[in-house]
Amino acid sequence: MTGDGTRAVRAGLPEPRANEPALPGPAFAAHYHLPGEVSGPYTYGREANPTWAALESAIAALETPDGPGPAAEAVTFPSGMAAISAVLLSQLRPGDTAVLPSDGYQLLPALRDRLEAFGVAVRTAPTAGDAQLAALDGARLLWLESPSNPGLDVCDIRRLADAAHRHGALVAVDNTLPTPLGQRPLELGADFSVASGTKALTGHGDLLLGYVAARDPRLTAAVRDWRKVAGAIPGPMEAWLAHRSLATLQLRVDRQAATALALAEALRDRPEVTGLRHPGLPTDPAHALALRQMRGGRFGCVVSFVLPGRAHAERFLTALRLVDEATSFGGVRSTAERRGRWGGDAVPEGFIRFSVGVEDTEDLVADVLAALDEAVQDEAVLDKAAQDEAAQDEAARPQGRLESPPS
Repeated sequence: MTGDGTRAVRAGLPEPRANEPALPGPAFAAHYHLPGEVSGPYTYGREANPTWAALESAIAALETPDGPGPAAEAVTFPSGMAAISAVLLSQLRPGDTAVLPSDGYQLLPALRDRLEAFGVAVRTAPTAGDAQLAALDGARLLWLESPSNPGLDVCDIRRLADAAHRHGALVAVDNTLPTPLGQRPLELGADFSVASGTKALTGHGDLLLGYVAARDPRLTAAVRDWRKVAGAIPGPMEAWLAHRSLATLQLRVDRQAATALALAEALRDRPEVTGLRHPGLPTDPAHALALRQMRGGRFGCVVSFVLPGRAHAERFLTALRLVDEATSFGGVRSTAERRGRWGGDAVPEGFIRFSVGVEDTEDLVADVLAALDEAVQDEAVLDKAAQDEAAQDEAARPQGRLESPPS
């Protein structure tokens, strides 16, 4: 048995050969030499590629490294949404029912519309409190997102998976935020572990990627066949870059998790901060459950909180010096955004989704606290200016003529 860091460094590498690189370069090929009858693993570029195969082997090794149960197979895609779509569209048929989170990723409502247009009934339930239990009767597939994005609620994956299986439903878990180093849905009873590799898995904000992992070969075969028919294939360069990035996965997620917790703790006493969420925070409503099913103190790199309104949040974001204002999360450079600007999440106008990078913890926390101070000071200046303007308007207002008192 090896540790997570060792496994991440070695996963998916070929056996060493003299004078060959440890990680072979990307294979750019639309077709392969194919004399005689069709045989072998590589026949056509839309069906298979050795660079994908190496990455998929690596991801599978991270999803189910030690058992119990059969090893996983992984199928890669050009984006996280392609991976999500592959699971849903390969498993659901007209007349089926799917249960989706009502507080999940903002494109899920659009996907719900597509499913309903195909004749699939869709029910929704919030992540917290295992609310999905009430929606399982007659369902074909249960989709979980834990922790949820962007609200960071957590559900009991094992309990929900057991209940769904009793109802004859498959279970898929969006594991984007924790990565396989922070949470292993297949070991918790899920049938599919799905993720956007765009985020923490690759961690550099320079490529799009998605994947699906499952233990049942029939399920992965169906997903792989959907990829072949839809043509939703990753580029070999993206796959190679993703595999290269896995070597630092443990270093990145451990640093990010530690800094995210430090940031959450620093935000607890700020009077202007409300709705603070991070699963690693002992006071977080999800902490006890996250402690049971997430691994190694890796509670993710995201901290969410609410500032007093849109203008205040914008001042805070502008005042940050070490943080990029950008969407997505999980990268080596910290990012933050006012999530409400997209319009797809049911969040307050001042809701901030903050993704912690790998900067020095002290530097990042200091930068955030300084930006909060600046935003508060600016608000005080604006309030004073508004009061002065109101006073000037009042002083300039014409005064009515005083009437003589009645005799």
